[in-house]
Amino acid sequence: MIKNKYGWVLMELPSFSIILISLLVGSQVNFITWIIGGLWLLHYFNRTFVFPFRIKSGNKKMPLFITGSAIFFNLFNAGFNGYYLAELSAYTSEWLSSWQFIVGVSLFLLGMAINHWADGKLIHLRKPGETGYVIPHGGLFKYVSAPNLFGEIIEWTGFAILAWNLPAVSFAIWTFANLVPRAVAHHQFYLQKFSDYPKERKAVIPLIY
Repeated sequence: MIKNKYGWVLMELPSFSIILISLLVGSQVNFITWIIGGLWLLHYFNRTFVFPFRIKSGNKKMPLFITGSAIFFNLFNAGFNGYYLAELSAYTSEWLSSWQFIVGVSLFLLGMAINHWADGKLIHLRKPGETGYVIPHGGLFKYVSAPNLFGEIIEWTGFAILAWNLPAVSFAIWTFANLVPRAVAHHQFYLQKFSDYPKERKAVIPLIY
């Protein structure tokens, strides 16, 4: 077992460091590559160095197996994405006016904003001294049980459109396949835990699922 905060840092560190190193040493890196990779770094700076110390996990611990599994995945995922950005990409200044760039950046920033807002809402859900589970309300929580996961799905869908390459698309698909079942599990837990849980809420995609 490892303390939650340190487990989070170790899990996410490869995703931050591999992309940063790729951008610093890659042969095909230009200012557009830095914009694309910079958005990745912005997300993972928060996930690696900020979010783990915001969560109120106390002395909770996670299995080292989970930490190791996440490190294994992130090594490959960041490795593939970093290699493409650093060595195979061919972005030119025209990419800045492409629909992929405009839509991709917009979706990424929208998803990040949703994710950060929902994380903050969940972190401060309990009042000082309060224990137990609390039903979140307000904003997108009116429509879904896991807007934080919904935001992250939007983020990486936007990144896939922005980067427009196979590694980015594969990460977006993996994100969807990983987070949707987690959101459904959270949703089912809330429904079982609270008899007064809003029945009109969906799990992760507003008005749909």
